[in-house]
Amino acid sequence: MKAILFTTTFFLLLRSMVVLADVTSVEATIDKNPVMLDEAIRLTIVANGGADRESFDSSVLLKDFVVGRTSVSSQTSIVNFDTNKTTTWTTTLFPRKEGTFTIPAINIEGKQTAPMSVNVIPVQQSDNVARDYFVTTDIDLKEAYLNQQLFYTIKLHLATNIERGSLQSPTMQNAEVKQLGDDKQYTDIVNGRRYQVIERQFAIVPQASGEFTIRGPVFTAEVAAANTNQRFGLFNRTQQVNRVGPDITVNIKPIPPGIDYPWLPSEMARVDEEWPQGDAFVVGEPITRVVTLTALGVVEEQLPEIPEFYPPNFKLYPDQSLTTTVEKDSTLIAQRKSSLALIPTQAGSFVLPEVTIPWFNTLTEQTEYATIPARTVNVQPASVQPTTGVSTLPAQQGFDNQGANNTNSLPTNQVGQKESGSGLSGESQNETGNNGEAQTYHYLTWLFAALWALTVIAWVVTYLIQRKQKPTYSVTSSNTVVVANSGDETAAFKSLIASVKASNTSAIAPALQTWLKCLYPHQKGFINPSDHDATREIQTHLNTLQQTRFSQSKSNWQPEPMQSAIKNARDAWLKNKKSGKNTLTNLYPST
Repeated sequence: MKAILFTTTFFLLLRSMVVLADVTSVEATIDKNPVMLDEAIRLTIVANGGADRESFDSSVLLKDFVVGRTSVSSQTSIVNFDTNKTTTWTTTLFPRKEGTFTIPAINIEGKQTAPMSVNVIPVQQSDNVARDYFVTTDIDLKEAYLNQQLFYTIKLHLATNIERGSLQSPTMQNAEVKQLGDDKQYTDIVNGRRYQVIERQFAIVPQASGEFTIRGPVFTAEVAAANTNQRFGLFNRTQQVNRVGPDITVNIKPIPPGIDYPWLPSEMARVDEEWPQGDAFVVGEPITRVVTLTALGVVEEQLPEIPEFYPPNFKLYPDQSLTTTVEKDSTLIAQRKSSLALIPTQAGSFVLPEVTIPWFNTLTEQTEYATIPARTVNVQPASVQPTTGVSTLPAQQGFDNQGANNTNSLPTNQVGQKESGSGLSGESQNETGNNGEAQTYHYLTWLFAALWALTVIAWVVTYLIQRKQKPTYSVTSSNTVVVANSGDETAAFKSLIASVKASNTSAIAPALQTWLKCLYPHQKGFINPSDHDATREIQTHLNTLQQTRFSQSKSNWQPEPMQSAIKNARDAWLKNKKSGKNTLTNLYPST
């Protein structure tokens, strides 16, 4: 019983001695001095006494060094009832540049280390020991525009094998960094020495203008320790190797003055269309048009919306746009695919306006246009059969002008048979005509049923888009105003005003372009407000808005003055329209 009491008392006394011990001294050491620019310094701090493991603050080192991972360990020893506790912190420091720098005093619970001077020297290729492992970095452009892709390459050189290792990605403030493809491995000879090279490529897309530094990647590896006496055994000694790639400074230029369209810097941009069902238009029958915008060197978030302008004789049922970004041949390729169902409501000939998307060519530093030319489509009445078989011949006498055109388009051998007599009696002709009418009736019945079902589905999916031919507009979760009935000036104006009131700066320029297209449908391509007297006042506010969004020197844009200018412009346009100054030849001929 006495032995148990003595043991308990001993351990309680020991525990209290450990807890109450204060930090008596602190010492800091580094593993090398001088150090090459691409090497790392291992800083070790040892505190004697009961130091808190969270006492070390590495922020005092950030001025001249990049601070890597820090590890901490504690050890307690008892000799002749004297308790000694030590806490050790080990961290990795990467010099930012060449020169002489000071590791400042480190404070651990009131005790400080002595400052140390570190000499950072240039990389010496002749030092074979230091050059067993090194990292190089390269970039295709040191000056580029905002959102323009930078092509960044890392090469890790290994002269000997490593046990294990990791290579971090480069970092840059206000930029999107994306790895391109898989690593490439090959051998190369540098200064007469053979290396295994691991090459890794990145696309860097800057999101702000100004001067930025791309921080080089850090390579950390475990390698077999040199000069070890252990030749055999399962547990050979290893040592850590750290290397860092050189930093690269780049200058990112803001959007050039005068750019008042959604900013799209690229080496190539194009827009294409597709009609999966062909070019046959019939009143009431839906046809899908797919428009695809493709741009190089950008990500999908940078692609603007594809404009949609159509004659009022079409009902529009847009589908949600699909966007994607892929990598090919070390270049980012972004695509936006917009699908739209068109249902013509009237027969005749109509012009679909051209689709024009402005973009900035980074090679020529000029604005260019990706365009789908305007095209004329002919819509047939629903009662006209698209086929031209023999069964339609007896009914040709009752055709109108459009029916006569269809008769003229029949194959020559069929028309010739009719003129010379095909051997059909009048009775058989009447019977054939009745069959043709029955087939037409059967076709129309199924057509109307299908259209009714399509209308119900579209009504549910699109939330009453174009209900009763009235234009509607809504605000999405990102405050982007979406016009449901393209080409309607009232809806476009309300959409623009809503965007300005909400201060949704990214949606204002597209909404303004949509409204200007409604005011001046005869003008092709991109419309500047300064192109017309009625809207000239808006240009100043638009320029200020674009400077606020993208320029390096921010401007003080306010929504109220721009809203007032837009309303004044609309009043002037309506006045000109009433007086006949806006009268032009109708783009869509009457039928």
